[in-house]
Amino acid sequence: KLKLLAWAGVLCCLIWNGFAQQGGSDCIKANAKSCGECIQAGPNCGWCKKTDFLQEGEPTSARCDDLAALKSKGCPMEDIENPRGSKQVLEDKEVTNRKIGAAERLKPEDITQIQPQKLVLKLRVGEPQTFSLKFKRAEDYPIDLYYLMDLSYSMKDDLENVKSLGTALMFEMEKITSDFRIGFGSFVEKTVMPYISTTPAKLRNPCTGDQNCTSPFSYKNVLSLTSEGNKFNELVGKQHISGNLDSPEGGFDAIMQVAVCGEQIGWRNVTRLLVFSTDAGFHFAGDGKLGGIVLPNDGKCHLENNMYTMSHYYDYPSIAHLVQKLSENNIQTIFAVTEEFQAVYKELKNLIPKSAVGTLSSNSSNVIQLIIDAYNSLSSEVILENSKLPKGVTISYKSFCKNGVNDTQEDGRKCSNISIGDEVKFEINVTANECPKKGQNETIKIKPLGFTEEVEINLQFICECQCQGEGEPNSPACHEGNGTFECGACRCNEGRIGRLCECSTDEVNSEDMDAYCRRENSTEICSNNGECICGQCVCKKRENTNEVYSGKYCECDNFNCDRSNGLICGGNGICKCRVCECFPNFTGSACDCSLDTLPCMASNGQICNGRGTCECGTCNCTDPKFQGPTCEMCQTCLGVCAEHKDCVQCRAFDKGEKKETCSQECMHFNMTLVESRDKLPQPGQPDPLSHCKEKDVDDCWFYFTYSVNSNGEANVHVVETPECPSGPDIIPIVAGVVAGIVLIGLALLLIWKLLMIIHDRREFAKFEKEKMNAKWDTGENPIYKSAVTTVVNPKYEGK
Repeated sequence: KLKLLAWAGVLCCLIWNGFAQQGGSDCIKANAKSCGECIQAGPNCGWCKKTDFLQEGEPTSARCDDLAALKSKGCPMEDIENPRGSKQVLEDKEVTNRKIGAAERLKPEDITQIQPQKLVLKLRVGEPQTFSLKFKRAEDYPIDLYYLMDLSYSMKDDLENVKSLGTALMFEMEKITSDFRIGFGSFVEKTVMPYISTTPAKLRNPCTGDQNCTSPFSYKNVLSLTSEGNKFNELVGKQHISGNLDSPEGGFDAIMQVAVCGEQIGWRNVTRLLVFSTDAGFHFAGDGKLGGIVLPNDGKCHLENNMYTMSHYYDYPSIAHLVQKLSENNIQTIFAVTEEFQAVYKELKNLIPKSAVGTLSSNSSNVIQLIIDAYNSLSSEVILENSKLPKGVTISYKSFCKNGVNDTQEDGRKCSNISIGDEVKFEINVTANECPKKGQNETIKIKPLGFTEEVEINLQFICECQCQGEGEPNSPACHEGNGTFECGACRCNEGRIGRLCECSTDEVNSEDMDAYCRRENSTEICSNNGECICGQCVCKKRENTNEVYSGKYCECDNFNCDRSNGLICGGNGICKCRVCECFPNFTGSACDCSLDTLPCMASNGQICNGRGTCECGTCNCTDPKFQGPTCEMCQTCLGVCAEHKDCVQCRAFDKGEKKETCSQECMHFNMTLVESRDKLPQPGQPDPLSHCKEKDVDDCWFYFTYSVNSNGEANVHVVETPECPSGPDIIPIVAGVVAGIVLIGLALLLIWKLLMIIHDRREFAKFEKEKMNAKWDTGENPIYKSAVTTVVNPKYEGK
C-alpha cells in the first residue's frame, strides 16, 4: 500500500506539473519582450522581474511564464508581476419603491428602475469581469403615448371613433399611471406621382363623387403630447379624411419623423409609446424610385409648421433604419392593424424590438382595449441591449427571472412575464480579448429596450505592468545607458540589441562576435541549438515548450536524459543538462532504481525471506532453489506440511518412517496436543501459520499446524486423535450383490417374455390379414377337352 501511495503521489505531481507547463505554453509562445506583452498573452501569464532570474543562454522572453512555473523556477512571488482586473461601482442608487396614488409625485428623472447606474471595469486580456444588474418596474411610472393614424379614405369610419379617444383613453390609463400624456399625428402618402394624382382638382379634393376630403399630405403632427384629453378630442374632431392612389401607405416616413422630432412631439424621458393605426401595407426604402426619389432617408427631423416637408426629396426609410432610430429614442411601437394585414405586421414586429401587434376592428371601436393589452405585453418583458463594443471586447448575459427561470446566451438578455413591482437580475460578463492600440479608455452603455435609463460602464484596459512605470531610462545597467531598465530587464533603445543592449545592429553578424559563441575545439555556433547575438548565445525554442535548451553555448537541454518506462528520468527525477537529478529514494542514470526496501519484504517480515538481496526494489535471490518477488517460492522443495509430516507422526503417535530416529531428527520444534480441530490456532495471529492435513501409515488422517515465532522457534499443534476410516460391513455387501443379481435376472426374463408376446401378436395379426385377403374362385381345367360329337337321344326327355 505504501508503494502504491508513493507512486500515486509521483503520478499526481507529474500530471499537475504537466498541466502547469501546458498552461504556461501560451505564455512562452507569446515570445514576450516586455512585461506588457507578457500580461497580454493570457490571464495566467506572469513576468518575473528578478534581476538574476534568467539562466545563461535563456532569452528575455523566458521571464514570461505560467505563475506556477515561475515559482518552481525560483522566482519569489513578490518579484512576479501579475496585475489583475477589478470593478468599481461609482453610482448605485436603489431602485424606486413607490405605489400608484402615493402622496409624493416624483419627477421622471428621480425614478430609478435599474441598478447600478455607473461603474468602472479594469480589464486584463482574457480575464472576464462580472457584475450584477438589477431591474425593477416602478409603479406609477409616467407614460407618453402618441397616436399616429392613417387618414386615407379607407379609414373614414375609424376616424369617427378616434375623435373621442382622448378622454376615454385618459380614463383607462389613470388605472396604470397618474402621469399620462397623449398626442396625435396623421399620415397619407408622398405628394408625388404615382402615389397620388397631381391634377389640380385631385390635389384639392382627392376623393371621388361628392365626398369632401382634405388635400393629401405625407405626415402632419396634429397635437403634441399633452395631458389634456379634451384638447385631443377637440383637435382630432377637426380632422378630415384624405386619399391616395396606391394601396400601401407612407407610414414609415411618419414613424421616422415621430421618432427623431422629439422637441416638436414633446417626448419626455419616460415610457414612450407609439400607436400606429392603419388598414393597409407600407412602402419602404427603394419604393421611392417609382416617383423619381432616389436619395436615401437621412433620419433627421424635417417638420415645418408641424408638416413633413421633405417627402418629395427623400426616399422612404428602411426597416433597419427605423429600428435604429426607434431604439435610440426608446420608443415602443404598437401596430394596430386590421385582420387582413396581421401577417405582414407580425413579420415586421419580429424585426423591431419592443413592438407589438394588435387586431384593429373595421371601425377602430376596440382601439382602447388594444392599446391597454399591447402596453401590458410590452411592459411585461425586459430586454437588455448594449451600445457598440470596442474592438476586442465581448459581453455575455445570464438572466435570473421570476420563478427560478435562468437563461444564457441570447435568451440571457431578457426576462418575460414581469409584473409591476417585480425585480429581476442579470449577471453580465465583460471580457477584453486584446488591448486597444492606444490603450485609451472606452465607455459602453447597457439599457433595457424601451426605457431611458441605462448603465454607463467605463472600460479601462490593463496593458502595462506597474513596474514599467518605475523604469529607469538610459540606465547604466543597460550597457552605458543604451536602454531603459524596467521590470528586471533592459528595453533597448533604437539601434541597440542584446540582453543588456551591449551591441548595435551593425555588429550583430560580424565574425568576431561569432567566436564568442563557439565552445573550445568546436566549429559549431551555439552547439547548433541557438543564435549568436552580440557575442552571446540565445538558445532557440522547441516546438514543445516544455523542452528547453540552456547553457552558455546552448549545450544543455532538459529532454535528452536517459529514459525508463518511456519517461525522462523514469518520472523520478529532473533532467538538467542531459543528466538526471533523482528525487529522494531513487538512484541510477535514469532514476529507475528505487532505494525503497518495502517491495522486497517477505511475509515473515524478512527482506527477501533471508534468501537474497534487495536491489532497486527487487529481490535478487542468492539460493537458486528459491524464486519469486520475495524469494519465497521453491518449485523443487517440499511444502511445510509434507516436510514435517514424518516428524509430527513419530512424536505424536509413535509411528511412521522416523519412529526409530525420532529423538535425533525430530526435536527441532515444540509440540502441543489439542483435543479437536477447533482447538488448533486459527489465521490472524502475528506468526506465519500453516494448516496441514496428512495421512499416516495406517491411512488415517491427522491434522496439525506449523508456525514460527519472532524468535525463530517452531511450534506444532497436533489433534491428538487421527481420523481413521472404518472397515466395511461384509453381510450387507454380499446380500446387496445377491439381491442385485436376482433382480437383474428377473428383469431380463420379464423383458424377454414381453418381447416374445409382442412378436407372437405381430405374427398372428399378419396371418389374419393374409387370410382376409385370400380369393377362392372356380376356374377352368386347362387339361380338360370337350367332346368332338354330341349325340342326343331323341327319346330322352330329361327325366
